[in-house]
Amino acid sequence: MLGIMIQGTASDVGKSLVATAICRAFANEGIRVAPFKSQNMSNNSYVTVDGKEIGRAQGIQAEAAKTAATVWMNPILLKPRSDQHAEVVLFGKATETLSGKGYRDSFYEKGLDAIQSALDQLSQEFDVVVMEGAGSPVEINLKDKELVNMKVAQMADIPVILVADIDRGGVFASIVGTLELMTPEEKSRVKGLIINKFRGDLSLFEDGIKWIEERTGIPVLGVLPYIDNHMIDGEDSLSMPASSRKRGENLLDLVVIKPPYISNYSDIEPFYYEQDVSVRWVSHLSEMGEPDAVILPGTKSTIKDLQFFKKAGLAEWLHTFADKGGHIVGICGGYQMLGQLLIDREGFDTGICHTEEIGLGLIPGTTTFLREKVTVRVEGSLHPRTGSQKPVSGYEIHLGETALDEGRESSFLLLNNGDEEGYFGEGGKIIGTYLHHLFHNDEWRSEWLNGLRQTRGLPLQETVHISRLKDQKYDELAAHLLAHLDWGKLKEITFNWGAHHEMA
Repeated sequence: MLGIMIQGTASDVGKSLVATAICRAFANEGIRVAPFKSQNMSNNSYVTVDGKEIGRAQGIQAEAAKTAATVWMNPILLKPRSDQHAEVVLFGKATETLSGKGYRDSFYEKGLDAIQSALDQLSQEFDVVVMEGAGSPVEINLKDKELVNMKVAQMADIPVILVADIDRGGVFASIVGTLELMTPEEKSRVKGLIINKFRGDLSLFEDGIKWIEERTGIPVLGVLPYIDNHMIDGEDSLSMPASSRKRGENLLDLVVIKPPYISNYSDIEPFYYEQDVSVRWVSHLSEMGEPDAVILPGTKSTIKDLQFFKKAGLAEWLHTFADKGGHIVGICGGYQMLGQLLIDREGFDTGICHTEEIGLGLIPGTTTFLREKVTVRVEGSLHPRTGSQKPVSGYEIHLGETALDEGRESSFLLLNNGDEEGYFGEGGKIIGTYLHHLFHNDEWRSEWLNGLRQTRGLPLQETVHISRLKDQKYDELAAHLLAHLDWGKLKEITFNWGAHHEMA
């Protein structure tokens, strides 16, 4: 197999971004390239064309690689449901929920088999595989049964590039310390270093590059400047975008109530590219202020996060906000919370059988959690009753079904398969839907925002076509990489490894 693995000295050093850029750079040269991450831990997921669930980072990397995302690119996805347990998604399908210890004790051999099957499949379909590790490759307490770093590089027999984040400080110690904790065989596989998130004058770091290369014997392939607004979806909570506290009087104030087990927060990202929209992530009552609209995003543990909101006093605040005519949108778990009652008879949401929780009561409906998870891409339009029939598309990932009270003609969407979906009430001031990436539909997002602008007496705005920018951003990211990295050396490492390394 021809490939390269991007590992990091820690989490959030930029592995996903670098891997995405490499995928697009190879693809632009006409090389059939595929992304790969053997095991992902994230609640920010991606639905493939055939309705399977993988880590969002690999879905985005597949787009950058100009190929369709498949389960072979991320055979194992772990979705945290609490501090101790995670749902195991194997080849795109949820299988079981395990504790960390239970996973290590019972899943390791099965995981190795799954990874090998995925590697075999990708090697038949693609010329090059760009792999991504997770966290640090030298977590000593986990190395004996790790499924995502050096073990996988060894299985695929490919070289490794180590990425370090200089923005957080301690870059010299992080690089040297990581390499010192590797076995000699592991260290011999590391053939290049990348310094990421650099700010300032590069000439002031030239002595640092020289020291690193002399100390480690490994070339620094590049120093990548810090980039903002790259529009590449993050993988986990560490890469969540911060609040965008724009300044000015004529701004829309959009509050996103952040649950502890938030999922698919990429639903919110389009608002960052609306010039007159300020996004605030809020978890406490004292932070709420007087927003123009509130969004309740998805969550992996709906009832637990609903209980968190209630304890924080946010439930009462939302009722008052709604009574004053405030705009509220609930997506997936946020939609479920807005209902009257949540029923978890078998413990599929909470892990505790016969659990019921009173909802926020802003939507006349009941959610019942079921064993089988829905993962599907959907297309449709706004329901004619909403007064608009703009087309929308997105995807659903959820446990459970939400049934609106009989006789309530209040559906939000009309799907192409004829199903009615979601809730549209109070003239559109209360909206609930299972459709992730609702706001990635540019025409709908513009219509919704202009409604808020009109309420405030602010100037209406033209549609910002975020979707058109996405492919352009992949090219810009690849160009950024090529401008600051020895691309020829990286390709040499990738294509000549099998012929020259001592373990071949």
